[in-house]
Amino acid sequence: MTTTADARLELASFLRSRRERIAPEQVGLPPGRRRRTPGLRREEVAQLAAVGVTWYTWLEQAREIQVSAQVADAIARALMLDRNERTHLFLLAGVTDPNPRGQCPGMSDQIAELLTKLEPLPAAVLNARTDVIAHNRTYGRLVSDLDALPDEDRNVMWLAFTDPAWRAGMPDWKETSRLMVAKYRAAMAEHLAEPAWKALLKRLEQASPEFRELWERHEVQEPENRTKRFLNPLVGLLTFDFTHLWLGPRQGPRLVTYTPADDTTRERMQRLYELITAPAGSMAGPLPEPVPA
Repeated sequence: MTTTADARLELASFLRSRRERIAPEQVGLPPGRRRRTPGLRREEVAQLAAVGVTWYTWLEQAREIQVSAQVADAIARALMLDRNERTHLFLLAGVTDPNPRGQCPGMSDQIAELLTKLEPLPAAVLNARTDVIAHNRTYGRLVSDLDALPDEDRNVMWLAFTDPAWRAGMPDWKETSRLMVAKYRAAMAEHLAEPAWKALLKRLEQASPEFRELWERHEVQEPENRTKRFLNPLVGLLTFDFTHLWLGPRQGPRLVTYTPADDTTRERMQRLYELITAPAGSMAGPLPEPVPA
C-alpha cells in the first residue's frame, strides 16, 4: 500500500510531536547535556526502534520511503504510543497493524456491558486469531491477572505456549494446545496474506518448539462448544462448558462464555469472583491457599 504526500507529511509531523514529548529518562537513556530540542533526538528513536538513523531522519522529513508493519510496530513501542496513537501511526504509514488491539468487528458498548452483566460467569470477546479483545473480571483471573500483561501478549494461544502460569493452569494442556493450533490453521486459511496473522505465527514459531511441531502436522479443526478445565491458583480446579456466540461472520469475532459444569465449580467460581471484586484492604489476612484439584 502506498501513501500520499499529505499522509507522509502528517506522519512526519506526528512522529516529531510524539518524540518531543518523551524525556530520555522515560526510556532508560541518560538525560545528556545541551539538548537544543525537547524530548528525544532522532538518533535515539532510531536506536530504540533498531532502525537506521538516516532512514528514520528521512521518515521525519516525509520522504517517499516504505514503512513495513514490523518497523512501524517498533517505532510505536519506542515512542510509547497509546492505542489511539498507534492506530493513527499505522493508518498514516499505510500498513496493517500486526498487533491490533483496538475495536474489532462486532464489538460495541452493548457487548461491553453484556460482559459485565454476565459476571460472575467468565466471558470474553475473542477474534479468530484468539486475541482477547475484551473480557470481564472473572475471565481476567481464570489463570493469572490478564490485565497485568501487555496488550500484544493478550492472546490465548500465545499464553498457552509461552506463559508458564497459563500452561500450569491448563491441566489438559497437551490436548487443548493441539486443538488450538488446528483451529488457528483452519481459521488462517481466510487470512493468509494478512500481516497480523503472519506476525503471530512467526512469534509462536520462534518462541515455542512445541508449537512448531504441532503446526507441522497440518491438522485443522473448526471451533466447537466443549468442556474446558482451568487450575486456578486461588480456588483450585474449575470445569466449564463453554459456548461461542458469533458477533459477525463465521471465523470472525465471538463472545465466549463459560458456564460451570458442576456444583463444585459454581461454588469456586463464586468464591473467585468475591476475591477479585473485594474492595482493597477489605479482606483480613492473605489470600487463601489454592484448593486442591
